[in-house]
Amino acid sequence: IPKESFIHTPGLHLLLFTANILESINEDAFISLPHLEYLFIENNQINSISPHAFRGLKTLVHLSLAYNNLETLPRDLFRGLDALTKVDLRGNHFTCDCKLKWLVEWIFSTNATVDQVYCKGPASHLDKSINDLEPQSFDCITTELASHQSLKFESISVEAFFFENNQYVVFAQPFIGKCSFLEWDHVEMLFRTRYDDIDSTSTVICKPLVIDNQLFVIVAQLFGGSHIYKRDSSANKFIKLQGIDILRIRKPNDIETFSIDGESFFVIADSSKAGTTTIYKWNGNGFYSHQSLHPWYRDTDVEYLEISSKPHLILSSSSQRPVIYQWNRTTKLFERRTDIPEMEDVYAVKHFQVDSDLFICLTRFIGDSKVMRWDGALFREAQTMPSRGSMVFQPFAVGSWQYAILGNDYSFTQVYRWDAKKGEFVRFQELNIQAPRAFSPVAIDNRQFLVASSFKGKTQIFEHRIIDLSN
Repeated sequence: IPKESFIHTPGLHLLLFTANILESINEDAFISLPHLEYLFIENNQINSISPHAFRGLKTLVHLSLAYNNLETLPRDLFRGLDALTKVDLRGNHFTCDCKLKWLVEWIFSTNATVDQVYCKGPASHLDKSINDLEPQSFDCITTELASHQSLKFESISVEAFFFENNQYVVFAQPFIGKCSFLEWDHVEMLFRTRYDDIDSTSTVICKPLVIDNQLFVIVAQLFGGSHIYKRDSSANKFIKLQGIDILRIRKPNDIETFSIDGESFFVIADSSKAGTTTIYKWNGNGFYSHQSLHPWYRDTDVEYLEISSKPHLILSSSSQRPVIYQWNRTTKLFERRTDIPEMEDVYAVKHFQVDSDLFICLTRFIGDSKVMRWDGALFREAQTMPSRGSMVFQPFAVGSWQYAILGNDYSFTQVYRWDAKKGEFVRFQELNIQAPRAFSPVAIDNRQFLVASSFKGKTQIFEHRIIDLSN
């Protein structure tokens, strides 16, 4: 039925199209029919209707689209048809998915009578009456990580932090030897340079730590020793506070900050043959060596977490299985508790929680990276994901959504999303990131971002977007 088909017959009160071979109804097909009350388009082959096909039919009281080939209807098709008292949609082949959620809502709210209409799909709604469905029976909200900003530098680590009521991100740039800081521009809606860079040599980690409204940055270097800087707000610059013992820390590979009973600590995982993974503690004026965990093991990662409300560390190493240490509140030291069996060649461990269950993501460069669940005594395997040159397997949460992102050097980075019904991660999205090394979620202005460092390409920022499939 073409547009403006009845522009020269404005006095019509009733129209019947019965047992024809009509296939579609175009926009404004019935415009200029101010008195039309009854419209029957039955026993045709209608499979497509324009969203504005019935525009202008303010006096229409009876509409029949029965016995056609309709699988869906455009959203708000009946908007403006305020006089409707009867709608007949029987005999079609409706797929009761998110595109038809609006019809369920409309049937629930309208005063018009709608004859019983049955779903022909999907399987979850097969042969159910659309009239009996409820809007909440449709799961139409999904998400995506969409590219937001590309930064013109490589980076090997990224950390988000909050200081003086502002959100910041700091990157370690190993090739030019810098810690670079960005903040959110509320006008341009982009991340831009904030502080002066901290110049260093072969920078691998820039770890921020805020203690008593003071900002410290632990700068780990492969050469020339590692150092701690403090932000001098009055001078508007970073000043070097102290060096880190070069005899203990020779090849830093990861830094973790944490607090126990109100005291601030950080731990550096050292991956050299002669170095020692070491915990440092804040004493009010500086940081001093608090505990050396073990020498000679070439640790690649350290993760702080609480197991059964008790502080723990998990050390990953290139020479042994991941080792779990537990905090002794009497001696105020970490003591070796156990290891994670049958998990050799683990590069890093990161933890997350779903409800009351504790999980860890274990990164392997080649083979299978794994998700394991704490059963009260041990971590047991829950799921495996294929690794293609992986050095980061990072869980993160945005609102009620739990994700895990597995970076790959030899393939696309895989984003997994937690499926509560299955109790496991399902593959969700692929991202093209060159040699990803770290990911950090950032929340600002009621928006959620994921910052991805790239060792061989541009550092990238993605925005987490919520999509309503019923729109």
